[in-house]
Amino acid sequence: MKADIENKYIRIRIAVIAVFFGISFLIIGARAFYLQVFRNTDMSERAAKEYIKVLKSYGKRGSIYDTAGREMAVSIDAESVAVCPPRIKDPEAVAEALERELKIDGNELIRHIESGRRFLWGKRCISSKEADAVRLLRLPGIDFIPEHSRFYPNRGLASQVVGFTGTENRGLEGIEFFYDRELQGGTREDTVFKDALGRIFDRNSKKEFETETKVFSGRNLVLTIDSNVQFITERALEEAATEFSAKSGIAAVMDPETGAILGLAHFPSFNPNSFSQFDKELWRNKAVTDAFEPGSTMKIFIAAAAIESGKFKGSDVFYCEKGKYRIGEDIVHDTSPYGRLTLENIIKFSSNIGAVKVAEQLGPELVYKTLCNFGFGEKTEIDCPGETAGSLSSYRRWSKIDAGTIAFGQGLSVSVIQLLRAVCVIANGGILMKPYIVRAITDTNNAPVEKTEPSRVRRVISEETSQVVKSMMRGVLEEGGTGTAAALKGYTACGKTGTAQKINENGEYAKGRYISSFVGFAPEENPRAAIAVFLNEPKTDHYGGVVAAPAFRKIAQEILNYLNVPVERKTGPGKLTACL
Repeated sequence: MKADIENKYIRIRIAVIAVFFGISFLIIGARAFYLQVFRNTDMSERAAKEYIKVLKSYGKRGSIYDTAGREMAVSIDAESVAVCPPRIKDPEAVAEALERELKIDGNELIRHIESGRRFLWGKRCISSKEADAVRLLRLPGIDFIPEHSRFYPNRGLASQVVGFTGTENRGLEGIEFFYDRELQGGTREDTVFKDALGRIFDRNSKKEFETETKVFSGRNLVLTIDSNVQFITERALEEAATEFSAKSGIAAVMDPETGAILGLAHFPSFNPNSFSQFDKELWRNKAVTDAFEPGSTMKIFIAAAAIESGKFKGSDVFYCEKGKYRIGEDIVHDTSPYGRLTLENIIKFSSNIGAVKVAEQLGPELVYKTLCNFGFGEKTEIDCPGETAGSLSSYRRWSKIDAGTIAFGQGLSVSVIQLLRAVCVIANGGILMKPYIVRAITDTNNAPVEKTEPSRVRRVISEETSQVVKSMMRGVLEEGGTGTAAALKGYTACGKTGTAQKINENGEYAKGRYISSFVGFAPEENPRAAIAVFLNEPKTDHYGGVVAAPAFRKIAQEILNYLNVPVERKTGPGKLTACL
């Protein structure tokens, strides 16, 4: 009897379990039927997202060369560390190891791993030493993805001109930014199959992804910059800035005939290979982006306006008021109490009062139109980012003192490139040229795709006027002139000194803060190089003839020697001819 009862309970339990499993299988079957029949499309898409992945690969960024084909920026093969959180069982151990080898924030990496993300970067474009160290650890969930890293073999040489790229291989500053579209490599997306841990399990798709050759490199750039000229310019600028304890400095070299930039130096410089370690203020190409009052360098353009008008000659005399000249409530001063000076000597001795007297007789409208023709108040359209147009207000808004001070470089602002281009007008016979810095764009085989030809903007002054102003500028470097420290050995040179007081935050001229400058070209006939040197807030002296002129001399002398320009010999008073 007892055995029958036990058998009965066993049969009941079996029946209950059978019913339970039957209902469970029925539910599962119904659910499967529902998903397969009514949710088939949706579930297929979700499944595909889990095992079908799209991998993006990038072509190599184009190189940048100087005018002689020397590398200034190249892309090299590199690796980046990728982290796959689903494959990591011990986030703390992995984060600690990567923090030790890659010098990254381990705690931040742990937070990202535990956030539920399926992929994240450990560190982009690591060194081969770092890659070998991490690879030896054999950490689960850590992969190495091939990429391209930007490298600048000359370190700080022309760094503000060339610029740099970020981790995504996008140009962020300089030529790298301006020509980013041309330099960028192509992109390609590949569909591959991965398992739940993110590993590629389809051998064919993996092989295809690794060996596909459709990814193409970007185009290359050939600059007008000559690395040797650039080095000469940077060294002379640094020596001058150091000697006179200047806050910063800029020096630029341009071919007067074509507008090609041969050298463009900044002090201090920075290393684009580690740009993030330098102050952002150093990244900018200030020769193009920043404007300042030019000071007495503006007098040569007033002289050009006077000669071009036909009303004046270089021998015409102006009374310079013995060093003080009242305009309304304001007084214009000279550094020395000059009496009567010819127009030539106004430039040679850099008389502010003489320049004001010339401008007064020319009239505001003619002065304004001449300065506009020289390119002031407008962008040069140079192929560099962030160019400033400077400032030159309409003559209709000038007060009497404004018309006077503009004659000696106050009340307007210019960039280094603007001023140097204007000087080239006098050097090349009166033509305003468009400056440029990229000579050619080439394909992956270095075959030219696009060439930059010299571009003439307009005629500004006649050849006769340019010859007269050249002669005045040559006098600046001769005995008694303000720029004797710029005189060369074996070559004639023409130039003009400048000393501009800086404006403070309140719009007032700051005591003891100056920009010292010298602009000029050499040789006088058939000039090969126009050069501008600017030193910001020199401490031990501030006159352009003392601070900037010697740097001009060093740059010009070495460049002419480097370019194998024949030295000249004297054939008469003040005359030199080429000596082969």
